Amino acid sequence: MSEKTFFIADTHFGDEAIIRYENRPFQDIQVMECQLVKNWNEVVRPEDRIFVLGDFAKGDKAELTRLCRCLNGKKTLVLGNHDTQTPEWYRECGFDEASAWPIIFEGFWILSHEPLYVNENMPYANIYGHVHGNSIYKDFSRQSMCVCVERIGYRPVTFEDIRRKVLGG
Repeated sequence: MSEKTFFIADTHFGDEAIIRYENRPFQDIQVMECQLVKNWNEVVRPEDRIFVLGDFAKGDKAELTRLCRCLNGKKTLVLGNHDTQTPEWYRECGFDEASAWPIIFEGFWILSHEPLYVNENMPYANIYGHVHGNSIYKDFSRQSMCVCVERIGYRPVTFEDIRRKVLGG
């Protein structure tokens, strides 16, 4: 089977407050972590690639290293506003790559934590996180897709699904 590419944002592992702030359907952070890890590993295989578009986890280096080890895939992190360490620190925790800046993927997709302004005259589309369930933002449009866990069923979404939704067909 060929390698697949997945996206997810705003897992906020270890952040008890996010359950209340975003009305997440979890009793506590242990239940949330177990479900997020289970959902992730059900779809992402070790050989797959996954982009985490910010706000991965709250915790010390040992905790983040433990999390990275139990999550399948070759992981790339685009740092979010709650990812406060250096890209090198996240690589030491187990990310294959980490970037403090947006990434251009396949020459067309801008991968960022926060939504970026793109319009129909620009040759780009934006895949982003950060906004959680905020109704001001659409789940997807012809120029963008939000991959916050609240919008994607708390499991990584495939790049094929994103491309189909945003570009059609």
